[in-house]
Amino acid sequence: MLEACVFGTILCGFFGIILKKSLVLKIISMDVMSTGVIAYYVLVASRDGLFTPILSDISTEKYADPVPQAVILTAIVIGFSIQALMLVGVMKLAQDNPTLETSEIEQNNTL
Repeated sequence: MLEACVFGTILCGFFGIILKKSLVLKIISMDVMSTGVIAYYVLVASRDGLFTPILSDISTEKYADPVPQAVILTAIVIGFSIQALMLVGVMKLAQDNPTLETSEIEQNNTL
């Protein structure tokens, strides 16, 4: 059930990127899709166990894999920087165009 919710989040973000006309909504949709992908990796990393792999006397507990967690921290930082860069690009487009609709921007730049 949790996997279905995660895949639903990814699909909502994907269809938002395709169907929305506003550049800001496309960026938000990309962030939603990125959040779904990150949630999927966290779900995969926690399948074996939920405990942190630290040194202790108890060895019967199953641990969560720390490698996907490190990859996800990197993905969060990279996703945030890409989102900031895209928002700066949208701000530059907003200075030259009265709207942020993709069809209007294409018409203004092809004339």
